[in-house]
Amino acid sequence: MERVVLRGHHLLCVHGFQGMGYSPEFVRKMAEIVERIRDPEQDFPILVVQGFDDTCLACPNKGLEKCEANGDSEEHVQGLDRNVINHLGLRGNEVYRKSDLVNWTREKVDPDDLDRLCAGCSWLPYGVCKEGIARLKTGN
Repeated sequence: MERVVLRGHHLLCVHGFQGMGYSPEFVRKMAEIVERIRDPEQDFPILVVQGFDDTCLACPNKGLEKCEANGDSEEHVQGLDRNVINHLGLRGNEVYRKSDLVNWTREKVDPDDLDRLCAGCSWLPYGVCKEGIARLKTGN
């Protein structure tokens, strides 16, 4: 099965994704990845990175070498990636099984952890990410 490349913080975003995004292309790409990750019948390799991933390739804010949403966006998203990678006990640029990443997220991340892990994220106030992590933890 085809490997997915995901940045650290997107490992959490996929659980709360509700169809919002930066552009129709980004939403389509994220929805495609989310569907695969949420499907318990699928298991596949995921390369965890701190930088551009498969969803970033469809983002209108992707510059040649960095996120260009605003002046400090690259530093911000890199920080989010580091937070999540460290919290899950992962190493960047390593390949993991989807099933392991989902299980570790279920075990190690509580909804309120997102206040710290995702501080400053524009999507956090919507509450969908915390709801997604809560669903993951309860199996719903």
